[in-house]
Amino acid sequence: MPPALSTDEPIVLALPKGRILSEVLPILQRAGIQPEPAFSAGASRQLMFATNFDHVKIVRVRAFDVATFVAFGAAQIGVAGNDVLMEFDYPEIYAPLDLDIGHCRLSLAEPEALCDGDDPKSWSHVRIATKYPNITSKFFAARGVQAECIKLSGAMELAPSLGLCRRIVDLVSTGATLKANGLIEVEKICDITSRLIINRAAFKTQPKAVQYWIARFGEALANAV
Repeated sequence: MPPALSTDEPIVLALPKGRILSEVLPILQRAGIQPEPAFSAGASRQLMFATNFDHVKIVRVRAFDVATFVAFGAAQIGVAGNDVLMEFDYPEIYAPLDLDIGHCRLSLAEPEALCDGDDPKSWSHVRIATKYPNITSKFFAARGVQAECIKLSGAMELAPSLGLCRRIVDLVSTGATLKANGLIEVEKICDITSRLIINRAAFKTQPKAVQYWIARFGEALANAV
């Protein structure tokens, strides 16, 4: 650790559970952060972990909760997808780095039977099941379309087949889940990656520590193989 950047100011780093965690760990290692062994223990129910830095702790939470932990100051730094950042649009969050991980897209999908001759740009009203009602409403409002959003936390692909609604907006990676449930991706709303996020208040009250870790993560990205 360069002496000029050394800091003992306490930092809590919020990381998402799930598929993004495996992608962020190599970046964490290149930044010099090594979680305690319990972090990698599959059966562990522990949620807060020590690291090789006495002043740095890691909390592992749901991907959708990372932004909330950082926005309200429970964590100073975190990793969150820009889908979460756009959905909550917290003014308390600053996102200085795109980590170039968690690549996917937020897309509109519908049953294959609806696709022939169906043009989303011609709609005036649409009913959609989604985890992202704010993003979805804004996207369609920009077209003058009224979007009635039914918020679901998962199993979005079941909504059309069970008659809840005919269309969904959800994250798409390979499209295999959509295909398995008879759905077709008809329009991409935006591309998604994960970002390093910072609590704006911490950036002012702990500038030395926060700027140090932004720099370390930046170097980790630059040194990626």
